[in-house]
Amino acid sequence: MAKKMWAGRFEKATDKDVNDYNSSLPFDCKMYSQDIEGSIAHSQMLAKQGVISSEDAEAIRKGLLSIKEDIESGKLTFDSDAEDIHMFIEEELTNRIGDAGKRLHTGRSRNDQVALDQRLYLVDEAGEIIELLDTFVDTLIDIAKDNLTTYMPGYTHLQRAQPITYAHYLTAYIEMFRRDTDRLGAARDRANVSPLGSGALAGTTYPLDRQAVADDLGMNGVTLCSLDGVADRDFAIEFASACSILMMHLSRLSEEIILYASQEFKFYELDDAYSTGSSMMPQKKNPDVAELTRGKTGRVYGDLISLLVIMKGLPLTYNKDMQEVQEAMFDCIETIKAVLPPFTGMMKTMTIRKDRMEAAALEGFTNATDLADYLVKKGLPFRETHAISGKLVHYCIENNTSLEKLPLETLKQFSEAFEEDVYDAISLKTCVEGRSLIGGPAPETVKRYLDSI
Repeated sequence: MAKKMWAGRFEKATDKDVNDYNSSLPFDCKMYSQDIEGSIAHSQMLAKQGVISSEDAEAIRKGLLSIKEDIESGKLTFDSDAEDIHMFIEEELTNRIGDAGKRLHTGRSRNDQVALDQRLYLVDEAGEIIELLDTFVDTLIDIAKDNLTTYMPGYTHLQRAQPITYAHYLTAYIEMFRRDTDRLGAARDRANVSPLGSGALAGTTYPLDRQAVADDLGMNGVTLCSLDGVADRDFAIEFASACSILMMHLSRLSEEIILYASQEFKFYELDDAYSTGSSMMPQKKNPDVAELTRGKTGRVYGDLISLLVIMKGLPLTYNKDMQEVQEAMFDCIETIKAVLPPFTGMMKTMTIRKDRMEAAALEGFTNATDLADYLVKKGLPFRETHAISGKLVHYCIENNTSLEKLPLETLKQFSEAFEEDVYDAISLKTCVEGRSLIGGPAPETVKRYLDSI
């Protein structure tokens, strides 16, 4: 077992079970690139400040880049005895370049080092997730533009309520996912602050230039309290919260895809490439992508709750409990990155059954409100017209028909205010196009919205 770099204080070697239990290398090895990037910036700053020689800084830089190259080529594998990625890289560096490698950690603690690595990793991964989400939103926008006049029922309580278009329906999710993008971007920006220079908790007496390191790493600034710099992981919690809200929106959309692809609705026909079958029932076509997404939402929620519970009772500053933050953060990121590509493909390839959507809108008395509004425009009070429209709906149900199919003489039995123009007033086209306020379902309104984003 390799000797620990902090072993000077100890007379006994670490017990093997404790070493295995304590090691974070199996998961924090994901951050090797960020660890190397941060170490290069730190060593370059040390040289500029005269803390180490420029020759040592250059040897460190070249050594770290060679380690990165060897890790990525597979030439260098991670040592299972190493305590974490930070110690592994530093020990490997020292083996390669000698004493210069021992100078890398000057003015630095693993406490501020790991906080930096986590922030850099989150910033990099958040950028990738935002790109995937942008692609998904672009897909929804394209589908919406092709369905500006595809009529369907809007629902409340899962009961048919008023007619809308499929484009209008999609804009609801487009708005949700655009807010998710904003939240992810804001979380990324707040994470993109350097804690390096906080040391173990109280900074250092070396003349470090913290801002120079942050600038070199493309970060927005530095943490303003050394205690906070190493003690908190709220940047990971905030990011997991944004991811949880994103997954909630994806789960809601998944639930509707599952419903709308069922034989009871038949609004969607999922592409074969994004469906699965049954090992027993040959007729089955299962919406597994949507169902898995709905299920994985709970997983991301679990990551968020784990982060909150890990941090909720910790005294300042660093505690070993915080090692557990990494696995929850990694799992949250990996789950989101696994969900978005197949979900985007499923949406892009599924067939929209426009005929079924329109039939559902016609059959569900979704124009009953417009019938009441028609009578209001004829001079009747709304509460009276609401009752008349309700009675007509009841009549239609009893006689297995619909409002637009009722003869004028039948309508007049309920109110003499009805005239021939009622049929145009309660057509799906009129009902939808008449709702042209900002945010409404009128095709021109939705088109203007889609063209503006």
